[in-house]
Amino acid sequence: MKKIISILCLVLVLGFTSSAQKIGFIDTDYVLGSIPEYKAAQSEIDKLSVDWQKEIEAKYTEIDKLYKAYQADAILLTDDMKKKRENEIVNKEKEVKELQKSRFGVDGELFKKRQELVKPIQDKVYNAVKSVAEKNGLAIILDKAGQVAILYANPKYDKSEDVLTFLGYNKK
Repeated sequence: MKKIISILCLVLVLGFTSSAQKIGFIDTDYVLGSIPEYKAAQSEIDKLSVDWQKEIEAKYTEIDKLYKAYQADAILLTDDMKKKRENEIVNKEKEVKELQKSRFGVDGELFKKRQELVKPIQDKVYNAVKSVAEKNGLAIILDKAGQVAILYANPKYDKSEDVLTFLGYNKK
């Protein structure tokens, strides 16, 4: 449904602007992938993510061992001892879920790290896109890497290289 709405919006925009306005497009995946700082930031974020996921998985493995030990010992434990071990397992599960939320949640450490490392690069690219559009007299620049589908794109309107050149990165 979203794709159909996006295509309809694109068709409307193209219909209203094609007669008088110039349109360009870029591929943000290509542009960002061509910027070494972005690659380094993404690598750092990926490494953090993997390390944190391993930490969380290790804690879940520990909880699983506690649970299996509890099941094996359950027939020998008094009610108080059972309750104590059950509470220990439940509390450890809560701790791990809180850790997971603090690392990977909406406002978690991964999100903050991404904002810290990637957002300045994205802002730089956005400003470059704006400057390239103004320099070339373009009314609209579409992103062919995003949600809006482009059914046909003439390569002469691809401004990805112009954005990279503006940012000081040359094709090798």
